[in-house]
Amino acid sequence: MKVLVAMSGGVDSSVAAALLLEAGHEVTGATLKLWGGASDSGCCSVADVDDARRVAQTLGIDHHVFNYTEEFERHVVTPFVEGHLAGQSPNPCIECNRHIKFDLLFERATRLGFDAVATGHHAQVSAREGRHFLVRGADDQKDQSYVLGYLREEQLAMLLLPIGHLKKSDVRDEAERLGLRTWDKPDSQDVCFIEASKGREVFLRSRAELTSATIVDVRTGEALGESAAAELMTVGQRRGVLPGRDGEKRYVSRVDLVAKRVEVGRLDEILITALALDDDSLSFTGDALVDGSAVLAQCSAHGRVQPATLRRGENWWLELHAPTRPVAAGQSVVMYRVDDPTVVEGAAIVSVS
Repeated sequence: MKVLVAMSGGVDSSVAAALLLEAGHEVTGATLKLWGGASDSGCCSVADVDDARRVAQTLGIDHHVFNYTEEFERHVVTPFVEGHLAGQSPNPCIECNRHIKFDLLFERATRLGFDAVATGHHAQVSAREGRHFLVRGADDQKDQSYVLGYLREEQLAMLLLPIGHLKKSDVRDEAERLGLRTWDKPDSQDVCFIEASKGREVFLRSRAELTSATIVDVRTGEALGESAAAELMTVGQRRGVLPGRDGEKRYVSRVDLVAKRVEVGRLDEILITALALDDDSLSFTGDALVDGSAVLAQCSAHGRVQPATLRRGENWWLELHAPTRPVAAGQSVVMYRVDDPTVVEGAAIVSVS
């Protein structure tokens, strides 16, 4: 089978390519050039491209670089900025997967005659009863099914995830056994288009004028301070928020850029029990859900799953069975079956209550 492997320059995609080659497939590596600006972190640096190329040389496979900088700007960077300017907290990695890695790359692979596309994500594809489903990876600490929760079944049918059944330690052991230069390379944790040495504020200020706002206690209405850039405040955030008069920690519960107001409160005061979902973003990767469907919901890349019920009113919303920490609008929720780790739906969060 002819397989195009998306090689980021990290250990996971390096081992994915190597395992497919060992299995007898005709493997070609492809690294995506996404960000055209300065980068010292994430998966888009010059060093990452070089690592991917040199791993491909070690494996003896062809390697290409596909330039998607314009598409990345349009589908990922611009919505990221616009989301912050609207008081939201968008997830650029999910948007990159949706629009670039699993739309444009799949289209290109099909045009070039490849039978499948592979990545180094820690997740699994399960084929049963003539259908394809996305399933959590074997390593609970590294599972990435959350960021793939929007994939459609026709994409899953063409997708190979060669390391999804492995623990991260096993992946590194395989890379060392194979003599791959990336075997001990640290995992990428940062947004690729934001320089770690400068941070999100510098990036956003280079794109837009940020808004100062008053920080207000959600219960008493008392002003507790000022924020020089409310767009940088995220619902649920603790860092940078001063304690209240009582000395207890405060967390961001709401960002209102129009009123130039950031509301904060004690954790017990701002817990939520419902998520309003964006109907246009709903993506059923398994069986379509109906009003009253029981699911397990995950609201962040490293968050825990929690029992919930999908409800249908004027729009879809998710009823959480227990109060939980607030989640920012613009983030995504991925829903799993209650009885097994299969993804059934992904959606963007519009608001919380």
